[in-house]
Amino acid sequence: MAEPTTSWPVFRRDQIEAFRFVRCGFDATDGVASLAYAFDDGPELVETVRIPGAPFVLEGARAEAVEQALRLLHLIAGVSYYKAAVPPRIRIDSYAIDHATAAFLTEVYENGLGEFAYRNGLSLRGKIVFPSTLEPSPDGSGRPMQHASSAQALGLRHHALVAIGGGKDSLVSIEALRNAKVAQTVTWIGSSPLIKACAERTGLPMLNIERKLAPELFEMNKQGALNGHIPVTAVNSAILALAALLVDADQVVFSNERSASYGSLIPGTGEVNHQWSKGWQFERDFAAHLRKHVAADLSYYSLLRPFSELAVARQFAKTDYYDAHFSSCNRNFHILGERPTQRWCGVCPKCHFVFLALAPFMPKPRLLNIFGRNLLDEPEQAAGFDALLEYQDHKPFECVGEGKESRAAMALLADSPSWREDALVSRFARDIRPQLDAGELPLAPLLIASGEHGIPADLWSALRANF
Repeated sequence: MAEPTTSWPVFRRDQIEAFRFVRCGFDATDGVASLAYAFDDGPELVETVRIPGAPFVLEGARAEAVEQALRLLHLIAGVSYYKAAVPPRIRIDSYAIDHATAAFLTEVYENGLGEFAYRNGLSLRGKIVFPSTLEPSPDGSGRPMQHASSAQALGLRHHALVAIGGGKDSLVSIEALRNAKVAQTVTWIGSSPLIKACAERTGLPMLNIERKLAPELFEMNKQGALNGHIPVTAVNSAILALAALLVDADQVVFSNERSASYGSLIPGTGEVNHQWSKGWQFERDFAAHLRKHVAADLSYYSLLRPFSELAVARQFAKTDYYDAHFSSCNRNFHILGERPTQRWCGVCPKCHFVFLALAPFMPKPRLLNIFGRNLLDEPEQAAGFDALLEYQDHKPFECVGEGKESRAAMALLADSPSWREDALVSRFARDIRPQLDAGELPLAPLLIASGEHGIPADLWSALRANF
């Protein structure tokens, strides 16, 4: 392997024995959190997160809650670096955690790195062990995470930080909260112009958080570090939890549908969920961890958890206010690599699914105007839509709906005079639908809300009325 041209040492993944959580700190004067990691005794990898609004006054219980949220962020964000080598040991240098926290982190790393492990031919189950103390000290000394019963209510103001990602889902949540008269700040991480434009379009208060990965990570990738998908929603959730304490908000709201809880069924492997940290298991366990270890009155939930992707698409289609601003195409948000010249690339699984999900609920000219083309009349895209249908392929490793949702949407289009002549719709009607169970194709059952969610009871009543 060629020597690197920078001062960073050669990265020899196979020789690394331990991944270290070195330290974390927060500077209340400038709002910057510093998260330091290392492999073995090598140089530090330092990531920074800047929360606007500094200086912050942190005293007493609020200061302790911020410290706990900071450590949680440190531990979850470490997944970006741990995956570079997946060494056999994990060390936490500057504080201790209890068994419950260690178990939660193991859950996040094992499940959140499921696709990463599959693509890299790795088996991580049972190999990720976070060191923990038996019990934290009763008085909080020794710098452990707090015990489940010690997190206090901080008297946080009734206000929601709502994650906005530039797609249809977060916009549906924002408008639902607006209708329910919930005060909110639309919040995003990074410098995407597309997300900023969507946030500005809402006309609501905005919070743009800056996250800078350790630059050495990119050098390590050039030298053979393992790479792949991480549970980015888990990282973003931890960032927003810290931000909520700093800006005095009692709710962190995401927009993940129930479809996110279901992964891709891989023959010989089983279920691998690309979007595990958008699913119900993560939401439930992360919310419980915040209440028990950080602040008793800090709520974390997905406003769309009870709904299918199709139900959300139907809700989004009720207004054209965001048609010229939103995009769910993930190629817009890659850290590196080519981006589409328009808001929609038209060839990725997200473009395919959003087009298909919206088609039953809005006039065809409106949808074609959004995308600039008719994806269902492009025969060369058959394989991409087949994967959505789980027809001779598994569900794509993307944040898309379940196969049964795609099949129901396509079946509805096959009976529509507006769509049935399009190449992929007519192909579905001719070649695929006869092989399916007709009882599974009706759309109506997929639009019924589920009772499995963490939405506050009063808000749930208002939300159901609007959906």
